[in-house]
Amino acid sequence: MRLFSDRTEQLLYKIGYYISLFGIAIVLFWIGIFKFTPTEAKAIKPLVENHFLMSWLYSAFSEQEVSNIIGIIEISTAILLVMSLFSEVCRKITAMFIILTFVFTLSFLLTTPNQWRIVDGIPITDFFILKDIAFLGFGLMFIKSLKNKFTERKKVTSF
Repeated sequence: MRLFSDRTEQLLYKIGYYISLFGIAIVLFWIGIFKFTPTEAKAIKPLVENHFLMSWLYSAFSEQEVSNIIGIIEISTAILLVMSLFSEVCRKITAMFIILTFVFTLSFLLTTPNQWRIVDGIPITDFFILKDIAFLGFGLMFIKSLKNKFTERKKVTSF
């Protein structure tokens, strides 16, 4: 027994897709802006300085400059995500940025000391990073949507 018709399922999928797309863009933009504050620059330092691919940044840049660079990447990804609605080139670049951004942030769970602790017998972490599991999932789905957008255009032009 089906809950919804094909048309309703397609509509719900599109609504969910755009909620996810704009939701991630808003979160990335907002967090990216916050990276320009001294509070956030200080907060991310333990994450970045303990990451084997990012720790070198502090030998080249100040604490605030490192945070600003990360903020620029997050804001750029948010803008590209919205622009990807209109440009095939932006979609390809955005897919790469989304996946790299969230793979890096999730890897902080493994590279930063004391990220995991036991509270009342349950292992926990800083939950703000865990949201990136869903964001990474969207990034991987975004690759499939690249294929769909391209093949839809190809079908239209083949008539």
